[in-house]
Amino acid sequence: MDRKGTLIVISGFSGAGKGTVVKRLVEEYGYSLSISATTREPREGEQDGREYYFKSVNDFRNMIDYNGFIEWAQYVDNFYGTPRKFVEDEMEKGHDVILEIEVQGAMNIKSQYKDAILIFVTTKDIPTLMERLNGRGTESSDVIAKRLKRASEEAEDINEYEYIVVNDDLEECVHTVHSIILSKKCMRENNSQFIEKIKKDLSEI
Repeated sequence: MDRKGTLIVISGFSGAGKGTVVKRLVEEYGYSLSISATTREPREGEQDGREYYFKSVNDFRNMIDYNGFIEWAQYVDNFYGTPRKFVEDEMEKGHDVILEIEVQGAMNIKSQYKDAILIFVTTKDIPTLMERLNGRGTESSDVIAKRLKRASEEAEDINEYEYIVVNDDLEECVHTVHSIILSKKCMRENNSQFIEKIKKDLSEI
């Protein structure tokens, strides 16, 4: 079926492992990954253009002024945004695109792309989330406290997501997210043109 690609939004609490889930989805199932731009400093081992496009605040603001982002948001003292051109080009080619973005950005996407699939990844409980954040060893206690406060705020918007997936077992979580995407793409309302084509072809026999 020739059709435009699907936009998949994956969000989750910081520490829930959504980045690892997204990486596996791209590696195993061939999804296109939109790389976000950010003004935060790279962590050890991160590379510009691989994990993020690392921008100065001025460069980021210039992209905003020139409508270079589909969405952008401020999160824990830094800016994050989704570059517009890559996403729109990939979808026109029929490729399914994953956006790994925060809740605020996801709500912006939801208002613009009615067919986008919104998935929220979480830990099984908050003690596990706290354990993972502390176990990363990459951030100060102040930053971790900010992330937990932000998680409390994000929880208010969980009901805006179509699907909630618990990342307790990575393999199961990845498989579940992929299955959700396939199921959504197969729904009747997402295949109206295909259905009409079948009807038309049959009527001409």
